[in-house]
Amino acid sequence: MGPADTILEMFEIVDEAGQVIGVAPRRQCHGNPALIHRSVHVIVLSRDGRILLQKRSADKDIQPGKWDTAVGGHLLPGEDYEAAARRELNEEIGLPASTPLQATFTLKVRNAIESENVQVFLAVSDGPFQAQASEIDELRFWTWPEIDAGLQAAIFTPILVQELAELRTKPPLRATPPAISTSSHDELPAP
Repeated sequence: MGPADTILEMFEIVDEAGQVIGVAPRRQCHGNPALIHRSVHVIVLSRDGRILLQKRSADKDIQPGKWDTAVGGHLLPGEDYEAAARRELNEEIGLPASTPLQATFTLKVRNAIESENVQVFLAVSDGPFQAQASEIDELRFWTWPEIDAGLQAAIFTPILVQELAELRTKPPLRATPPAISTSSHDELPAP
């Protein structure tokens, strides 16, 4: 989606309980924290446990040029979280919508710019990936030591920092990667 498309993009507005109460343009949602809207992020792990991150386009309206979760996007009106995650997975990094996903955790982001309810999914894939040029300037896998250095350098979005903190509490990610097979789009381990 290019900059001109964001002008017309509409988000469903939800209440604190997550019930849809209306719609508003993206430009209003990204500037008015009273308008709670919904998004998805997909954390993509390689089979050896590295984490795929995207460098957000310098043209993005929120956090341009910062490193972020591999896949992220807003729900379209009438769309559920899983459908949005599958659509964004295909649009942003070119993985098939059929790639196995596991709902992992949720975040309620509240700041001076926006209020967003985020459903975070997990996928396992070594690629190949096709980065959406209008959204992503760079795409690459990171090890935990590289992530720790990035945290010190403050090059990540605030939401990614929250997600990384939550990921560190997940048993498969604390010490070793999840037990997975050798295909390029693997089944996820049971929670």
